[in-house]
Amino acid sequence: MQQLIDRFLSYVKIDTQSDPNSETTPSTEKQWNLATELAYELERIGLKDVIIDDNSYIMATLPKNIEKEVPVIGFIAHFDTTPDFSGTNVNPQIIDDYDGKDIILNKEKNIILSPEYFDDLKQYEGQTLITTDGTTLLGADDKAGIAEIITAMEYLVEHPEIEHGDIKIGFTPDEEIGRGAQKFNTEKFGADWAYTMDGSQIGELEYENFNAASAKVVIKGKSVHPGYAKGKMINAISIATEFMGILPPEETPQNTSGREGFFHVHHMQGEIEHAEFELIIRDHDREHFEKRKNLLKKIAEKLNTTYGNCIQLEIKDQYFNMREKIEPVFHIVEIAKSAMEEVGISPIIKPIRGGTDGSQLSYMGLPCPNIFAGGHNFHGKYEYVPVESMQKAVEVIVKICELTASKI
Repeated sequence: MQQLIDRFLSYVKIDTQSDPNSETTPSTEKQWNLATELAYELERIGLKDVIIDDNSYIMATLPKNIEKEVPVIGFIAHFDTTPDFSGTNVNPQIIDDYDGKDIILNKEKNIILSPEYFDDLKQYEGQTLITTDGTTLLGADDKAGIAEIITAMEYLVEHPEIEHGDIKIGFTPDEEIGRGAQKFNTEKFGADWAYTMDGSQIGELEYENFNAASAKVVIKGKSVHPGYAKGKMINAISIATEFMGILPPEETPQNTSGREGFFHVHHMQGEIEHAEFELIIRDHDREHFEKRKNLLKKIAEKLNTTYGNCIQLEIKDQYFNMREKIEPVFHIVEIAKSAMEEVGISPIIKPIRGGTDGSQLSYMGLPCPNIFAGGHNFHGKYEYVPVESMQKAVEVIVKICELTASKI
């Protein structure tokens, strides 16, 4: 346990926040700080063919230790953290033998992690938790996944009696801004399939994710003295509000769950002559996803007819539901499910209400379900991870390698 804790803590203390406004890869120079450390560590524990390319993508191989031909599998995680919340000066706290009560993250600012609000905490009573200090995120998304993969590979190196085929390791930048797989060379990676270690609570196993698109709405208005504005003023703010008011109010993130899709307006700014807002569109069902995009187009057309072509709408597809690519090779999900069961975990198979590198990689020819990394409350100051969940993730990785070699 202590080795896993130390490894994880060393990663989260390195700031790797990505930047959606940057055009470089990685999007922030500071991501190199952890990337170079990870490449060095992979070499140190005995992996072969360790490379880090010009865009900070890392690949490595644990060579097979059996003669028979078995599939080449991979494990992938990302080392950037979200731009939504600070990842600078992360100061983790370790809660030994959690008593099931409120955890004071920051006494001075009265920031409390409470099981009354975050009820998932209740299942971890008696375990060791790693939390934030209430001023930053933690970075378990996805540095927990990285720590688990490296610890599992080190275990396999130290236990050659566990038979396995070639195992490929991949670490990526910029997943949090939707670019983690964009420059990932699947052919060079050389795996038949892979698993991202980027899920949340223990037991999660996911092979469905949202279809995703982003949209930007720009409105041009006309400013006229309000006392003489009748028939002349075009208030861009009012039109933006009217546009958003036509969207179904019940189809928002705070009102949906499971396979229900949504519209989510996340940025807005404006004045009379210019207003704009950005939103994301999400739906697991491809047909419903297309209908959502068409609804935005119809609203724009309607308001342009009313107000004189003042609206510009731009929609960009981001990623698609990987279920379409996973179902033809469903045995890769069954192997992960069996691995969990053999190490005493009840699999929780459910759709991801989001996306991972795996969704894009699956459409790039590398089928890639997602497995839990153990963390909770990602992207904010209430993030935490139980160490026992991380340990189980290590066991699952090792068992997947073993089962792939023995069952196929």
